[in-house]
Amino acid sequence: MAFEPFIRLLRGIQGKPRLDGLGDIQNSQQIAFLRRMQKEMDQEDSLKVHLKKLDVVVFDIETTGFFPNKGDEIISIGAVKITDGEIKEEDTFYSLVHCEKELPPEIEKLTGITSSHLKEAPMLSNVFVNFLKYVQGSILVAHHANHERSFLQSASWKLFRTPFKHRIVDTSFLFRVAEPELTKVTLEDLCEHIGIPVTGRHHALEDAKLTAKLWEHYARVVTSVGCETLHDVYSQLARNKRPF
Repeated sequence: MAFEPFIRLLRGIQGKPRLDGLGDIQNSQQIAFLRRMQKEMDQEDSLKVHLKKLDVVVFDIETTGFFPNKGDEIISIGAVKITDGEIKEEDTFYSLVHCEKELPPEIEKLTGITSSHLKEAPMLSNVFVNFLKYVQGSILVAHHANHERSFLQSASWKLFRTPFKHRIVDTSFLFRVAEPELTKVTLEDLCEHIGIPVTGRHHALEDAKLTAKLWEHYARVVTSVGCETLHDVYSQLARNKRPF
């Protein structure tokens, strides 16, 4: 996939002072290119790549609530890469995201992020662009991925008027294959279950690192029982009749 032209395009967009909607992207060729890039993402055959060779970006977001369609916003994004089956703790992404609204007290208490922090943070447009540059063609992984997916889809439409087409895989796809009777679902419970020390909860980068360790562990387990690719994992889930 031709990422270099995409990166050049994003650099050009990022140079603008703000990017809050379609009105800030006047060049129809740029919009066409973004949509063409998303179609190319659909055609990537990542389902057949061995899990140990799969380039993965494990990420987490903190938000003001659960519903982007009701005005809830992303306030931070954190991510870490897994390459050749190993977590690259030196290769991370983290940013706060500008928010004009006052944060609910419970969100400030939960995340440690304050409204004053976000007043000085980069705009969502810049953070989104930098996150895409960091991800490039990697598969995205998240815990309870529907939350992350809904906010990234909303941001992509708001900024580019194009769907967000990167594949996002939920950690549950692996642990439901590895331990089909497991009832634990929270990040804390799962980490404690397999002996991962839980620190820094509700900080996007620290949660991304915990999730990466969870993915790394269960990727080893499922490959040891014959599920070597995402295609194998999906097939096993279908046989187990466990919902995705």
